[in-house]
Amino acid sequence: MDSSLQKNYRRNTMLVYLALTAGAVLMIFPFLWMFLTSFKSAGESVQIPPTILPKQWLTENYSRALTSLPFVKLYINTILLIVFRVICAVAFSSAAGFAFAKLNFKGKNLLFGIVLVQMMLPSQIFIIPQYQMLAKMGLTNSMFALVFPGLVSAFGTFFLRQSYMGIPDEVGEAAYLDGCTKWQTFTRVMMPLTKASMAALTIFTAVFAYADLMWPLIVNTDMGKMTLSAGLSTLRGQFTTNYPVLMAGSMLAMIPMVILYLLFQRQFIEGIAMTGGK
Repeated sequence: MDSSLQKNYRRNTMLVYLALTAGAVLMIFPFLWMFLTSFKSAGESVQIPPTILPKQWLTENYSRALTSLPFVKLYINTILLIVFRVICAVAFSSAAGFAFAKLNFKGKNLLFGIVLVQMMLPSQIFIIPQYQMLAKMGLTNSMFALVFPGLVSAFGTFFLRQSYMGIPDEVGEAAYLDGCTKWQTFTRVMMPLTKASMAALTIFTAVFAYADLMWPLIVNTDMGKMTLSAGLSTLRGQFTTNYPVLMAGSMLAMIPMVILYLLFQRQFIEGIAMTGGK
């Protein structure tokens, strides 16, 4: 009986590892194909049947990508976009989450319902009113225009509200008895207890900001004000596209997020596990 159980366990374990290996290959293959294509010639990249390895490893695609786009400016704009959106999302979402979770005021449920409705609606329907607001203020083609949609995060408000609701009310009451005001209770007692949740929100805000394409293309038309994703879209031609140069630019654009992941790998995993648990 024991031997049969061991065989079943080994077989099930092997099947699990095979499934995970297949999933890993499916996830890695597009990046590997992008890397190999970045060293091919233009004709070789559209060859039928396709070739996996380039016949000659061409590094000139990277030099052409660097000369076609102002990558230094695009890097700076993308980093500033991520930093400002993260700061605004964490600060405002943390304050709103604490208010919805621990404070009692008129219209609390109605306002929180509006936050939930915003989460349910696709973000594309807000593009026109947001653009009109910036146009009337004369703030298009600016860094503020890039940050504007991320000043307040409905997802962050809901996520941190759930974290604050997990903190016992007795903690806030004890702080109040010790002489803390509402603001001191929030900043000195409650907020430090949600560091893990704020780290998870920081990671997801950074990823969403880095991947944002439609809004930077709409609000900024100057190449010097674009982000990496918007700048790369200009390498795609209307009728023909030099795919090796495009793939080389995509590889260069991946550098900030790869570095971010290597530095905060543990926080990435914990954030995904936390949001999945919620």
